[in-house]
Amino acid sequence: MTKDKVILGIDPGTNILGYGIVRVDTKGPHYVDMGVFDLRKIVDPFEKLANIFAGVGELLDEHKPDELAVESPFYGKNAQVILKLGRAQGAAITAAVMRGIPVAEYAPRKAKIAICGNGAASKEQVAMMIGKTLGVDLDSKYLDATDALAIALCHHYQMSNPLAAAGSSGDWKKFIENNPKRVKK
Repeated sequence: MTKDKVILGIDPGTNILGYGIVRVDTKGPHYVDMGVFDLRKIVDPFEKLANIFAGVGELLDEHKPDELAVESPFYGKNAQVILKLGRAQGAAITAAVMRGIPVAEYAPRKAKIAICGNGAASKEQVAMMIGKTLGVDLDSKYLDATDALAIALCHHYQMSNPLAAAGSSGDWKKFIENNPKRVKK
């Protein structure tokens, strides 16, 4: 019997930061918690980072996740946006690393593909699929939190993928070469 694993997913932001927590056991992933840190009323950008660090630290201490999965910043039209997202991500990552919790990073497109099969899926589509996958009703006002749940589930799928475990980059030929006893003829 494998030990249950708890994964905290983070959708970083300096105005709204989403978090989602799943527990994975032999029956698959289960919903634990989700929410957002609303930082819009905080004016000082460094105070926002301190709040992210402290808030994620509280989540880590309360839920004791085995791993943290965080969405990577993506380039948009404004370079300042990616800089701010990177800072928010760094504050969350630092809280985990200081507690010895391993961190994985996933592009938003990779998470959307893992959840919906479409890298261009809307936030609403992701939320709908997360709700169906975890068997819970999710409020559409928490789209940043459902994105965080998507990151956590993407991490679970990545870690339970035999190709990922084999250390390949999705190459079946390499997997077969590295695991000849797992292939039935």
